Amino acid sequence: MGKLRYGTSISLDGFVAGINQSVENPLGERGELLHGWLRELAVWRRDAGLEGGVTNASTELYEQSGVSTGAIIMGRKMFGGNGPWGDEPWRGWWGEDPPFHLPVIVLTHQPRDPIVMAGGTSFTFVTTGLQAALDMAREAAQGKDVAIYGGASVAKQYLAAGLLDELSVSLVPVFLGAGERLFDEPLNSAVKIEQTRVVEAPGVTHLRYRVIK
Repeated sequence: MGKLRYGTSISLDGFVAGINQSVENPLGERGELLHGWLRELAVWRRDAGLEGGVTNASTELYEQSGVSTGAIIMGRKMFGGNGPWGDEPWRGWWGEDPPFHLPVIVLTHQPRDPIVMAGGTSFTFVTTGLQAALDMAREAAQGKDVAIYGGASVAKQYLAAGLLDELSVSLVPVFLGAGERLFDEPLNSAVKIEQTRVVEAPGVTHLRYRVIK
């Protein structure tokens, strides 16, 4: 059985997104600064249909994460939309061929039929909680890892529930001052972690931790 992993970029003052997040600006004010190191990578730009870019110590980490992932869990906030789905429900930010190319499990309070998209991406909507979503994702992953995508909310819940196996933090040397924090859940004070890797790269330091159970 694969691991449940979460990886994110984070500012020196502990934020994974800036203030005033919106449909037009999902990362909030100055939140794009957290991902500059990623968007300049040639492999990321290739996957996004762009040209150019650089190759550095971050490249191998990006490529490894894609190979080991068999399914994705995300929250409703990352998928997008608000409240009931309506007559013409939102189909995500990414058009008819999303970049995931994997089964995606969306945690939500609003029931909805699955969506099958181009390129191997499917969205299945789960309303019955963290464990049910994880069980479904692991079945879809067929022995590979399950990755949590998106902001802090879903990752904090899985960490507090003792279900997360691995946490990767890409520490970016910027201060956002305010926004969405990852490590502000009081229940996580009981979580024990062990550092397993440090990789320094231009504009970022990649830290990986194993959650001790």
